[in-house]
Amino acid sequence: MVEALTTTIQIASLILAGWCLVSTFRDQPMVVPHLVAAAVLWLLVIAQAVVSGVLMARGERPAETLIFISYLATVVLIPPACAVWGFVERSRWGPAVIAFACLILPVMMVRLEQLWDPSRV
Repeated sequence: MVEALTTTIQIASLILAGWCLVSTFRDQPMVVPHLVAAAVLWLLVIAQAVVSGVLMARGERPAETLIFISYLATVVLIPPACAVWGFVERSRWGPAVIAFACLILPVMMVRLEQLWDPSRV
């Protein structure tokens, strides 16, 4: 895993969570810029998944490979699933769904880092 990319994902995720929470508190529905930001976040997560896959193909593997792959697949699915759910929910709670997902992603990225290199825990 690329640590700089993980940090970028965490920061972008927290910024998007803050923005979506502000929209929720202002009683605003989800709009296209929210979706664009979620798509950018998703592209960052996909990039991390591709890099991790390439590193594993070259022989670098976490100690618990199956658990790592499970977490990685979940992390890749969270942004689009929540973006769809948030877009369908046309009330103020649409951005809240995105905010919730964006608060989960940094925690899962930390866990992926722990699985990748347990010595850094």
